[in-house]
Amino acid sequence: MSQGEPGIELDTSLGYMLKAAASALHSALEAVLRPLGMTITHYACLELLAQRPGLSNSELARGAFVTRQSMNVLLQALERQGLVVRPARAPVGRTLPTELTARGRRQLTMASAAVRRVEQDMLANLDASEQDQMRRLLTACIASLTKPPAPATQLRNLRLCRVPAGSGSCSCRHPYPRRK
Repeated sequence: MSQGEPGIELDTSLGYMLKAAASALHSALEAVLRPLGMTITHYACLELLAQRPGLSNSELARGAFVTRQSMNVLLQALERQGLVVRPARAPVGRTLPTELTARGRRQLTMASAAVRRVEQDMLANLDASEQDQMRRLLTACIASLTKPPAPATQLRNLRLCRVPAGSGSCSCRHPYPRRK
């Protein structure tokens, strides 16, 4: 914390710790996928297509956490490499369903083994019960952050106040917990 302003303790902040874990996982995945000529998004796309053949560009983008435009560029590259195929025309509507080729499945098999090793390394110090608990807790966190926003009627009652540094309440006299 700087200059007496309220902040968070990075050593105990779950959000910060999750970001650090995600960053470490990202680096480890990049390290094992790079020799295979793949990125994490490339791998995610192939894995999604193996599990759900025929996904559209938009569905793949959502599943790989990228924009539709980024996914479209990736799919074009994967098509040129012979890893996926898409019909020239949409069979229904405007959606071009994408499917893995045999070559794409072979590349995915190698990448999946490498990704599994990284996940095993990440979880090596946790027993099966702790791993299950971690999955449940992360699922609950995701659900809490992705639920629909509060109705407007509840938001009208919310007051936003400026709290002077070091004080226990705002000028409106709303109590705020003091830091220890």
